[in-house]
Amino acid sequence: MALLNFKKRDTAAPAPVNRQVEALLEHYSIEVMPRTAEKVEDFRDLLPEGTRVYIAHIDGTPVEDMVRTAARLARDGFAVMPHFPARIIRDKATLENWIAMYQGEAGVDQALLLAGGVAAPQGDFDSSMQLMETGLFDKAGFKRLHVAGHPEGNRDIDPEGGNANVEAALRWKQDFSERTDAEMALATQFAFDAKPIIAWADGLKAAGIDLPIHIGIAGPAKLQTLIKFAIACGVGPSLKVLQKRAMDVSKLLLPYEPTEVLAELAAHKVANPDFNITNVHFFPLGGIKTNANWAIEHGGASGTPAAAASA
Repeated sequence: MALLNFKKRDTAAPAPVNRQVEALLEHYSIEVMPRTAEKVEDFRDLLPEGTRVYIAHIDGTPVEDMVRTAARLARDGFAVMPHFPARIIRDKATLENWIAMYQGEAGVDQALLLAGGVAAPQGDFDSSMQLMETGLFDKAGFKRLHVAGHPEGNRDIDPEGGNANVEAALRWKQDFSERTDAEMALATQFAFDAKPIIAWADGLKAAGIDLPIHIGIAGPAKLQTLIKFAIACGVGPSLKVLQKRAMDVSKLLLPYEPTEVLAELAAHKVANPDFNITNVHFFPLGGIKTNANWAIEHGGASGTPAAAASA
């Protein structure tokens, strides 16, 4: 006889779609890496038509692999947004070459600009602001530029704690958004608790920063996987949500799903139509297919894959 009797999931009938979540998931985006993209036979079986797909550039990944992945996704009809991590870009000539490669082979006209995950710059750039100051993205006619947002702060930017440096950088980016023709938005680190996210977003608006927010959400994954990523990425208050879940033996062996946090954010947006979170950006920490299938199951029309929509 089993010592623990965990209730199995009911697979007989799917739960009804939460229409507020469906609305929030409209035009969601997702992140891939070249090595994870190689494991997907056909993205059109997983993602809605025109989905914005960020391509994460990890230090050590050849730019040729990045461009090859971008070209594949573009051919399949997706909007490609590669990362440009400032600290691994050697100089202005390298940046200009990367832009030319992406545009020439994949027609890229949007980018996520960020400092990058390495501690020390490998060349002339230290921040996304320095990349923007080159003028190369405007020169190349990029239509959209996203920059990083940090709902729970960032120890890399504010090593002593607090948000002073993060807030100063956001004000600079707000000013830059008024000087560029490109549309700008904040793409944030993932979080697991809606209340700190809402407080942070409201605080930005009160401070006069009105860049649209594409909120980072961790896709379904094993609890141990999420805790590992949360610690590595410096997620603070939200980590308590995972730790509390880990103490609940009835949930410990079940995968985490973002159902609750998205439902709370979606309800808040319905109650506050001018809420500045406009889109959801998924980090598929449990795998692209797992994340996409969750969106298909819970997103209604917003999750319908391109292949199914055109069938």
